Amino acid sequence: MKIKNYQSKNLILVLSALIALGLASCKKYNSMGFTPGTGAPTITSVHTLSKTLTNGDSVTITTYDTSGNISTTVKGAPNQVVAFDSATTAGNKGQYYVIYGTNLGSTTTVLFNGVSVYFNRALISDKSIIVSIPLNVPTIGAAANDTLTVVTLYGKAYYNFTVITPPPTIATVSDYDFWGGSQITFTGIGFASVSSVALTGSNAKITIVSQTDAQLVLQFDSTTISRGNLIFSYSSAGNTATETTTQEFIDLDNAYKIFANNNFQNSWQDNSWSGPSGVSSGATHSVPGNSSAEASYPAGGWKIEGWANWYPSFAYDPSYTYLTFWVLGGVSNHTLVLVGDKIAGGYSQNTSAAAIQQISVPAGVWTYYKIPLGTGTGQLNYWATGSPAQQLGFFLQGQSGDVNETMYFDEVAFVK
Repeated sequence: MKIKNYQSKNLILVLSALIALGLASCKKYNSMGFTPGTGAPTITSVHTLSKTLTNGDSVTITTYDTSGNISTTVKGAPNQVVAFDSATTAGNKGQYYVIYGTNLGSTTTVLFNGVSVYFNRALISDKSIIVSIPLNVPTIGAAANDTLTVVTLYGKAYYNFTVITPPPTIATVSDYDFWGGSQITFTGIGFASVSSVALTGSNAKITIVSQTDAQLVLQFDSTTISRGNLIFSYSSAGNTATETTTQEFIDLDNAYKIFANNNFQNSWQDNSWSGPSGVSSGATHSVPGNSSAEASYPAGGWKIEGWANWYPSFAYDPSYTYLTFWVLGGVSNHTLVLVGDKIAGGYSQNTSAAAIQQISVPAGVWTYYKIPLGTGTGQLNYWATGSPAQQLGFFLQGQSGDVNETMYFDEVAFVK
């Protein structure tokens, strides 16, 4: 669970207060601070540990002066985590809960739907346990039996508790581009409950090839759109819900491609200053695929590696919105400068390029870039000095201590 620093401090205070309350009612005993009960354990309730107050919430503050007079103030709350003692019979993965009961001090195991939960012994009293529901707890199928189990040295206690199916949440994707017949693999959580997937602006079929809770593989049919977001339909607590991705996915079949499908497209060709360059089988990002556009940067050199379309060239078209591409970094991290014959600064060794042209390329991994082409601040303005455009490349400024670098580009396209 990610929370801001000031929230972390408040959460620590909440935990400390809850522990103090639990320990205050127990007899001190050795390093544990209390004497564990020897009877069979019971679970009486489960409560949320905390909540985040926002600026829209109000807080009632009661104080006493030295004479014992009460003063009550109601005011708007800043964003902060505060104690929140709300009983519940359902919970979300990744969130903290307090299990209340009796004879819990000798707890050895806590399970949600049969999945063992890590717990900190410093957060246990004989009447309470603080735990977080792990991400791998099943929420659908036979294993999702809505059972919370606490095992102690003296028995087991059971409680009816539902772990809520989370919306499909993407952690990584194998590609942001697709084309007719291609597949994309998603990792994250919540995929086991997905029943169907659609694409905004399109009725094209998207087929679920395989799925687990942590991984989903989709296959795409041809579409008529340039880009769109995925809409996941999934089951949660007996209801059907939908979740739309914040990520946008590109249909390369409907884009203007420079390099894709293992070769240059639309009359583009290699226009590099060094070699080897051009089509190479040294690496590929596309699946299936066996080639990409190779770029070589000799140690200490000031080189531009890139491509050209001398005819029919690429005429200005305001409907193009993004330049997208994948690049596999070399031995070291580098910043490449994106250059073009009609971009400000031209197809040249630009050492003072705008921030939008500076492309950070981490070493040894494929990285995806989606660069806006417009004319305002933070836009590439690919046709800044005229039309048509004939060149696109990446300049690397040589420095002392450089090594020879080879990078690979794939799925390079202009997208409407």
